[in-house]
Amino acid sequence: MSQIDITRTRDGDAGARIAEGIRSRIIGGAYPPGTRIRQEDVAAEYGASRVPVREAIRQLEYEGLVTVVANSGAWVSRLTLAECEEVYQMRERLEPLLLRYSAPQLDPAALEHLADLAQRISEAGDDTEAFLQLDREFHLASYAAARTSQLDPLIRKLWNTTAPYRRAYVSSWDRDSRRIAYEEHHLMVAALKDGDLEEAERVLGGHIRRTRRQLARTPHIFDHTHDV
Repeated sequence: MSQIDITRTRDGDAGARIAEGIRSRIIGGAYPPGTRIRQEDVAAEYGASRVPVREAIRQLEYEGLVTVVANSGAWVSRLTLAECEEVYQMRERLEPLLLRYSAPQLDPAALEHLADLAQRISEAGDDTEAFLQLDREFHLASYAAARTSQLDPLIRKLWNTTAPYRRAYVSSWDRDSRRIAYEEHHLMVAALKDGDLEEAERVLGGHIRRTRRQLARTPHIFDHTHDV
């Protein structure tokens, strides 16, 4: 391997590591929508040159998490209510399809893992961060057995772009809203264990649709922006 190839590999590895770090902070709420991402600060934090930082920013822009403005900089992407509703409309139709690809390949161990996650979600109480982490793990685990070239990466992108707004929405839940969400996870597991794929798809579609409709009733969460 030439020195050029070694440098490219090293920069690529560093870029992936930096992208993962920024991605985790965006999804985890540390970088709210509108937060400016200064390349020089990122490079200093990770002890990297500008090259892998630019690679990381490009990757996050492709994923929809970051918006780059020419000759200006990069910011954590914002969504309007209408844009968020569009994303949820897409999820409502596409995630049941991804589940259909995955479900026949979910073995008993995978189903028991989903059942355990559903129970842990029910025990999360009003801990928003625990719910968001477990809920994401639950749904992505239910899709994990799918063998698709386009659908799975698209679904992950849609999940990532709405994460900050979903956090604000879940934080506003009352007891009944939490109870319904918890029950829907158990209903999905029961349908999957019974081999009733149509019921599992129905529950999943309704689960996403209910979130979309309730988001539309909380438009104020789309007004909070950060310019830092």
